[in-house]
Amino acid sequence: MRSKNKTSILLAVAALVVSTLACALGDPTLSNVRVAKDQDGTQVSSIFSPTDTIYVVSDLSNGVAGNVVRSKWTIVSVQGYDPGFVIDEVDLTLDKDQLSYTVYFYFEPPEGGWPVGVYQVEVLFNGASVSTTQFIVQ
Repeated sequence: MRSKNKTSILLAVAALVVSTLACALGDPTLSNVRVAKDQDGTQVSSIFSPTDTIYVVSDLSNGVAGNVVRSKWTIVSVQGYDPGFVIDEVDLTLDKDQLSYTVYFYFEPPEGGWPVGVYQVEVLFNGASVSTTQFIVQ
């Protein structure tokens, strides 16, 4: 009889641990999107020089293989370019599950430097827009 009670208690504890872990993991989320001067996103800025490499950094939690993070870089107001002109779109697809992950995209300055003006980067997670951030090159 005692062995049966111990087994029941052990199964109940195991079920509680499994359900707690499942709740703790939660759905995949992308948050804390920021434009920065470094790939870690610690040097957050909205103003850059024409020779800066520009990073957009975000934090991914509970990522699942197959999740897609996309960055879409466009022009807002730069002399000689139409507003909304798409500079580039880049997809990053997770190849394995990640509990916590820093996702970053970057653009090195073109030859001759970034033209002065206002730019925008939109970050999408699995097709849904998460953040749109503008930055200035001066």
